[in-house]
Amino acid sequence: MLDLEIVPERSLGCEAWEFVLGMHFSQAVAIIQSQVGTIRGVQVLYSDQNPLSVDLVINMPQDGIRLIFDPVAQRLKIIEIYNMKLIKLRYSGMCFNSPEITPSIEQVEHCFGATHPGLYDSQRHLFALNFRGLTFYFPVDSKFEPGYAHGLGSLQFPNGGSPVVARTTIYYGSQHQASKPNSGGRWSAPLADLPPSCYRQQLHLRRCDVIRSASNTVALRLHLLAEGGRGGAAISRRRVIRFGDSCQAVSRALAAPARLYYKADDKMRIHRPTARRRAPPHTDYFFNYFTLGLDVLFDARTHSVKKFVLHTNYPGHYNFNMYHRCEFTLHVHPDKSESNALVESRGGVCITAYSKWESVSRALRVCERPVVLNRASSTNTTNPFGSTFCYGYQDIIFEVMSNNYIASITLYQPEGATPQYAVDSIA
Repeated sequence: MLDLEIVPERSLGCEAWEFVLGMHFSQAVAIIQSQVGTIRGVQVLYSDQNPLSVDLVINMPQDGIRLIFDPVAQRLKIIEIYNMKLIKLRYSGMCFNSPEITPSIEQVEHCFGATHPGLYDSQRHLFALNFRGLTFYFPVDSKFEPGYAHGLGSLQFPNGGSPVVARTTIYYGSQHQASKPNSGGRWSAPLADLPPSCYRQQLHLRRCDVIRSASNTVALRLHLLAEGGRGGAAISRRRVIRFGDSCQAVSRALAAPARLYYKADDKMRIHRPTARRRAPPHTDYFFNYFTLGLDVLFDARTHSVKKFVLHTNYPGHYNFNMYHRCEFTLHVHPDKSESNALVESRGGVCITAYSKWESVSRALRVCERPVVLNRASSTNTTNPFGSTFCYGYQDIIFEVMSNNYIASITLYQPEGATPQYAVDSIA
């Protein structure tokens, strides 16, 4: 049985680890993976067809805990304890819930102190006792309803019949509703930045602007957040990486990658007009920046940038949870103009991590048949998420999922193109 400490408006955890409000989904998964054998039977719940409108949930039924993540920001917004019998809970070192201690209204008031009268939900027959960043829910029999005018404490119960906490929620703000996203899917509570404890000496991405000429990508302008100094305030940085940059230049701009990956084989080479059947003598390699949602591919001979891959991290994709979502903005000038809401007078077609391929392809008038991409690992030859579809347009490859969302965007330098370095003036 887990023995955890509640910190209202902040976290649920112990000395070794904690689930912190505002942390990224992948960080919560990493904690669970580190507790194999202690935390068991974990479920991940999401919507295949509506991944941006339905919450992303990690359910731990054997521990009675549910972690609810905002589907857009993919960050923890609510910690819910829905089975109090499966867990021990403490506050400021004082245990208020265990097999030996029943979390009654008297026990909660003794441990957490006085608060405002509870709010009654007549449909579910629940009293909600609110503290800042914390709510306890008590089931109340309907026969006691007439006496709740002055709150939960005014109800008269028979001996031993005092209500017991059935569910507990931890959230940010003074009210549970304040932690929910607004209609646009963004935070309505001030959780826009990661908590200081979640930076872990890594860069995180606020926004990525794709810098383009008429029909070619020139560079990426990355707006970054770094761990702050005293006070924990994040430090904003802006970096530009270009085609043709050396691996040393990219490392100086973005720090060392989280992983260095060598391409074992390029299965897309067969689709090139000048495809070579023999493997090249050198192997290109990737810098993987997982918290930026970015891969940078370097040429094996010149050690210079030749490709960028931007990941959207949608659930249901083969690489889900490997990357954070890359919040990119990409403006593409269509080869053939067409009146469409996505087409701007000067900026062209605006594409983001939340664009649907149906609208993008209609605006760009993409008519070519896609290349089917089916990923599988060497140890498991099946892919439970199914194939994705790759569409080429100008110097861009769009990888599209079956639900019509874009899984990744690959930006490459066409053969024979010369890197353009004159981007400082627009950076």
